[in-house]
Parts: sequence; structure tokens; C-alpha cells
Amino acid sequence: MANKGGILMERYELGRLLGQGTFAKVYYARNIKTGQSVAIKVVDKEKILRVGLMDQIKREISVMKLVRHPNIVHLYEVMATKTKIYFVMEYCKGGELFNKVAMGRLKEDVARKYFQQLINAVDFCHSRGVYHRDLKPENLLLDDNENLKISDFGLSALVESKRQDGLLHTTCGTPAYVAPEVINRKGYDGAKADIWSCGVVLFVLLAGYLPFQNSNLMEMYRKIGRAEFKCPSWFPPEARRLLSRMLDPNPITRISLAKIRGSTWFRKGISTSSKSTAVDEVSTDLASTNTDDKQEAAQMPKLNAFDIITLYAKFDLSKLFEEPCLKKEAKFTSRKPASMIISKLENIAKHLKMKASKKDAGLLRFEGTKEGKKGTLSIDVEIFEVVEDFHLVEVKKSNGDTLEYQQILNECLRPGLQDIVWTWQDDQQQPQQSDDQFDEQQRNNQLQQEQHLDNQQQPLEQQQLLLQNHLIQQEQLP
Repeated sequence: MANKGGILMERYELGRLLGQGTFAKVYYARNIKTGQSVAIKVVDKEKILRVGLMDQIKREISVMKLVRHPNIVHLYEVMATKTKIYFVMEYCKGGELFNKVAMGRLKEDVARKYFQQLINAVDFCHSRGVYHRDLKPENLLLDDNENLKISDFGLSALVESKRQDGLLHTTCGTPAYVAPEVINRKGYDGAKADIWSCGVVLFVLLAGYLPFQNSNLMEMYRKIGRAEFKCPSWFPPEARRLLSRMLDPNPITRISLAKIRGSTWFRKGISTSSKSTAVDEVSTDLASTNTDDKQEAAQMPKLNAFDIITLYAKFDLSKLFEEPCLKKEAKFTSRKPASMIISKLENIAKHLKMKASKKDAGLLRFEGTKEGKKGTLSIDVEIFEVVEDFHLVEVKKSNGDTLEYQQILNECLRPGLQDIVWTWQDDQQQPQQSDDQFDEQQRNNQLQQEQHLDNQQQPLEQQQLLLQNHLIQQEQLP
């Protein structure tokens, strides 16, 4: 592969094969410019189209854009040709957690560390409306520092996948780790199903074997349905209690992630200074957050060139193999400090009587107080720093009714933010306003945008166009 041409080979030196499946191969690679080790998954488009799995690939790409967390495998970039899709991802040198467990049960402190990181990452996924649905040691990788990383979001589901009953209905996952309600095929809560799988993972880490196993699949499903398992004698009492609540066959009474994190066994060894296990602690109310502009800027996620390309509609690489979704998200740029953007958003939320909370650096959540047609409306707002005092803000519905979200976006957010917005990404999608002054302001914003791109962003635009042309024309990739 190393002698092949194309933009992939211009940027990466490919090495050994790390693994392969029916539709994809994963290679070790090195970034030629930075020397960084990466893993590149090469997906055969023809094969996945033949068996109807393109939607699964699209979903995996969409999900991995949403979930950026220290304990989730990071997707650096995606490239595509007519025949191949390339995922350039974080390389996890430690391999699968399964390989560790295969050698025997782990020490309690080691198992707890991995479990804490797993729960933190799953909690973050759920906060972004993502349910993994296939959590198992084979899909949990370890980096150079023995930190856990969730991988393989191919079977994951988004909040939008729920039917009108508010439940998911696709039966998927690995039999030994799947929740009883998923087996019953009557609809299930994705979050509760993930918690069950996390419980099975915890049992495996502490015991070195599965809680539910039988050569007869139907017999194993019967045991899962009744939660028939026995903890070994070496399990500490606190872990036994936690497992009995996680492996509760009734999803309604099954323990929540918040209560797992508050349990005695889980919290043992956690210090307030720990970054690996307390990355995304419980949300803090925006009203109590009072930091200066420099502190806010330091917390904002920084965008590299690829991030800017993928977030900006004109250069959205995902459109090569993904249908655009404009109804549930919007983006705008602002030349105001992050603290001013947050303050504006907070005031609008207060006016709308929505609860505002801060989930992580640069990520805000607004939740309604009343149930709508499809549950409580929830809106995520993520702020990215492009350069100093120039931010890109992504507004996305994470739960609830799309029409209700659209109404709030067009009638409250757009008008309420107009004095800090430099430009909305998709102004052509915005309904015509009756206010002539606002129309004039939008036209001026558009002119300013064009002038800014010509005078200040020309090198970046050239780089983006070059990359776009490479992706469309390049057919020599392996």
C-alpha cells in the first residue's frame, strides 16, 4: 500500500494490518508531517452498498463527530473516493481490553479505573443523544497510558432513531452483553440498555468470565431475562450491590448513570484533581459560572484545519457520502468573546423559561420544563474557538420535537442573537423576515463574510479547495 499515490499517501505512511472484517481493514499509519501514530480504517463502498450497510456507515460518521471525549477513540478526519471511505482515527497501542481480561480477572483497583472511565464516556455519549448499543471488552481499547477508549460506533443509535413511543426497536448487540428488554423486541430505552451492558463489562473485569453463559443460546437468553447470575466470593459487597442494580431485568427500576457515579464503590479513589476519571462531572448551573474572557477562551475547544473544513457547510466532506441534515442543527460565527456569547444564550434561555446547564468546556445544554409531542425539548450549543475572538457556534436539537426546535431557532434564537452574530452558515435556509432592518443586516453580514474570506482567510480557503479537489478526483487510493 505504501507505494500508492493520492492525498492519503501524501499525508500518511501506512504500515502493518491491525485487523480486518468483512467490509473493512484497519492499518497502522504515521502522519508524515507530525510523526503521530494513527489507525486508518479502509471501508469498501461497493461491499457495504451491496448489503445495504451505507446507513450504518453514515451513522457511525455522524456519531463520531458528536462524541469527542478523552475516553472515546478520536476521529481525526474522513476521506472518500468513489470506491473507498477512509477513517483516520486515534491509534490505541494497548489494544483491546478483552486481551487483558482473557489472561484472567483484573485487580479491583484496575477494574474500577477502567469502569470509571467507561461510565464517564457513556454518560457523555448519552448527553449528546448517542447510545452505543454494543459495549463489550472487544470494543474498549487502551492507549499508551492504559486509559480506556470506547470504539466501534457502527451499531450506535441517535435520539432521532426513537419511534413515537420514545423507544428504540432495532435488536442489535452481542448476545452475552445485551439487555433483556432488547431481546424481548418490545422497544427499549437506549440509555438503560447501555447501563446493562456496562454492568456485564464490570462483572467480566472483576470475575474474568461472563455472568450469563450457556452453549444453548435460548437458555442463555432465559438467564439474561431473569438476571440469573452469581457473584464470585472475592467480589466486595459494594460491587455486588452495584451489579445487582445495574443487572436489574426491569429497565424502569435499573440504576441510572448518575446514581452509579454516586455509588460508594465507584467513587473510591476519585480525587477532585483527577482528570482521567472526572472529566465530565455533574453539570454546573450557568448562573454560578462567572469567569473572565481569557478563562472562557481557554476552555473553548480549538479547531484545526480539518475541523473548520468539516464544520463549514461549503467544505463539508461528509456530503461525499452523507445526506445533509439542515432541520435539526444550525451554525453561526461570531467575533465576540465567548463570555458574551454564553451570556446572550443564557438570557434567551431565561426568557424561554428553559433550564441552562454547562456540560463540558464549550458545551451548553438548554432543556424545556414541559413535555412536548416527542418528549422534553433539549438543545445543545457548542462553542469552538477558530482564532482569538472568532468563534463558531453549533446549535443542535438533541431531544424533543423538531418543529418546536425550529420555531425557537427562527423566532427566538436568530433574532435574539443578531447583534453578536457575524453570519449564519445557512442564511438561504432561513425564512424571510418581515423586518426590513434585519434583512439589511443579514445582507451586510454576507458582504462582510465574503470580504473576510478574501482578505483574511485566503490561505485557508485555498487549502480547503485543494483538499476538496483531491477528494473528488483521486482514484488511486488503495
